[in-house]
Amino acid sequence: MNKNTKKILEILKKTYQEATTELKHENPLQLLVATILSAQCTDERVNKVTPALFNKYITVEDFASSDMEELKSIIKSTGFFNQKAKFIKGMSEKIVKDFNSSVPDNIEELTKLPGVARKTANVVLGYAFGKTEGVVVDTHVKRISFRLGFTKEKNPDKIEQDLMNLFPRDEWIFISQAMVWHGRRLCKARKPSCDRCPLYELCPSGKEFYNKGEGKSSDQ
Repeated sequence: MNKNTKKILEILKKTYQEATTELKHENPLQLLVATILSAQCTDERVNKVTPALFNKYITVEDFASSDMEELKSIIKSTGFFNQKAKFIKGMSEKIVKDFNSSVPDNIEELTKLPGVARKTANVVLGYAFGKTEGVVVDTHVKRISFRLGFTKEKNPDKIEQDLMNLFPRDEWIFISQAMVWHGRRLCKARKPSCDRCPLYELCPSGKEFYNKGEGKSSDQ
């Protein structure tokens, strides 16, 4: 890491010491389902849906044998519920059939499941199994990586590779979640709060936003 990147990591560690997934879960299966539901949906909304969902469907066999219409009705408020229900039921059936009813704990097998790409697989591996196989790249990580000059890529897989090359492996889980928290709290898409950002002096985009008046908090 260069000095600038190292300093950014230090500040993020100080600012977001407790950064972790905000999806509520008790086991790998629940996290897998919750992560699928989180696509194009806030974690807050997912967390309102999953208590009833996980109360009704406890095991992977429960999800595999679920009635599609009933499943859709429970997850409807997360958006794109037809596709998400199809993914959840399909991946559950495959886990039962091919993986002895146990959620796989490696990225090769996880990404063979319907609806599970690298982003979802990395979330499950990192927070359910404590395994660091890659960097989770969601819309927040993508935006902030570009603003901080970590990458010039737009493709999530290429952004992930840039971040994996930039940061030590033992920081991959933290750096992605810290950027998610930073994106939700300060570095928002439309109006980042540059005047309150601890990374302002190190951010290539900060002064540009601030000088345009786009990086000032609305209460000013």
